[in-house]
Amino acid sequence: MAYKDLREFMARLEAEQELVRVQAEVDAELEITEITDRVSKRGGPALLFENVRGYDVPVLTNAFGSLRRMALALEVSSLDEIARRVEEYLELPFAIGSGARLKALGRLAAARSFFPRIVSSGPCQEVVMEEPSLDKFPILKCWPLDAGRFITLPLVFTRDPATGRRNAGMYRLQVFDSRTTGMHWHIHKDGAENYREAERRRQRLEVAVAIGTDPATTYAATAPLPRGIDEMVFAGFLRQAPVEMVRCRTVNLEVPAHAEIVLEGYVDPEERRVEGPFGDHTGYYSLADEYPVFHLTCITHRRRPIYPATVVGRPPMEDCFMAKATERIFLPLLKVQLPEIVDLNLPLEGVFHNCAIVSIRKSYPGHAQKVMHALWGLGQMMYTKVIIVVDEDVNVQDLSEVAWKVFNHVDPARDLSIVKGPIETLDHASPLPRYGSKVGIDATRKWPSEGFARPWPEEIKMSQEIVERVTRRWKEYGIP
Repeated sequence: MAYKDLREFMARLEAEQELVRVQAEVDAELEITEITDRVSKRGGPALLFENVRGYDVPVLTNAFGSLRRMALALEVSSLDEIARRVEEYLELPFAIGSGARLKALGRLAAARSFFPRIVSSGPCQEVVMEEPSLDKFPILKCWPLDAGRFITLPLVFTRDPATGRRNAGMYRLQVFDSRTTGMHWHIHKDGAENYREAERRRQRLEVAVAIGTDPATTYAATAPLPRGIDEMVFAGFLRQAPVEMVRCRTVNLEVPAHAEIVLEGYVDPEERRVEGPFGDHTGYYSLADEYPVFHLTCITHRRRPIYPATVVGRPPMEDCFMAKATERIFLPLLKVQLPEIVDLNLPLEGVFHNCAIVSIRKSYPGHAQKVMHALWGLGQMMYTKVIIVVDEDVNVQDLSEVAWKVFNHVDPARDLSIVKGPIETLDHASPLPRYGSKVGIDATRKWPSEGFARPWPEEIKMSQEIVERVTRRWKEYGIP
């Protein structure tokens, strides 16, 4: 059964000894971050801070902070299980034969159950604050040079003013005062596109922010879905059950009915305010810049709400494991577009957009370059600053093996491809914001048809007979 809400997920974490309750008094300014950072770096558990100075609302951090907890969040034993489910749905249009078509029809019928379900009421509206104030909640100031307190795990709901389609994304909110925050919409995000459409129409854009939903719904808001695909349908697919949604009190939007806290309001197309700096997932502070302002018209919440937050900074941190989930879940979609791909690794140190390592079944000269450019043309892969392509026999999850192949296979003049194009807003190395260069590294074995006239050397390997003999006799050698 899918988790009904955040609390059921927390109960599962506690039962699995993956959650620790911190009863000592802690400060929401910097102290919770320092504790969470230390625990994250050593692969520790989720943390529930039950005694936050000045507040009666507990704070949950690091809930997604390991591969095991990501699997628990999505209720699978391995993230590859979800990838296999994705593959099954991708095969539907190609089902051949009566048996295959019947199975396909069954899966399509099941898919209808993933669509969100509107309910008349929900726990997220047990308390209604018609005079809303953010001062009630222990919103964290994470790092010393942050411009203030930031809501870091919000699901931001908007509608496209032209089509009415719902979008849910995760965009940080800097608290300016008790009733206004920044709205950190990166230029390439769907929420920002909805805002630009509202600007063109010179109308306010209604916004609802859900904080503390069931884990699959929270993750779905971070997923790199194509524009127009409803994140709540994707959440239903992950949960294998629909997300229950309830209508907001003051805006024409629906939010997950079992959320802990909901902020309702609007952004005005003509209003900007300086937001940031903010200690970001790159391990550096993102710079201050002007962003839209979110005005609250109402806050609703559960009777005894829990405030979830994520702390980002130098990896490994919690968001890195959410990125690893994206890597595994969306690999089948990449393979549909590029069937030569064998595996993909987005290293934690690359924090989403700085590096991708991909192995391919090489079939023709220049194949690695074709894959690089194709990846740069696919959605959010366009941000990837470094793409490394290796042969299919290389384990891309083993960074030592990848480094060995790159250092031995690459001739810089031949194998480096440098291109220009859009880059991630958070990239601080480029000379211009959001525009710069990217590099592709072809670390595959080179063929004569690629201009490599010398013989390619044989890789050193022991004979299988000797490997097996030594394995059988290992205890005889007395080597600890």
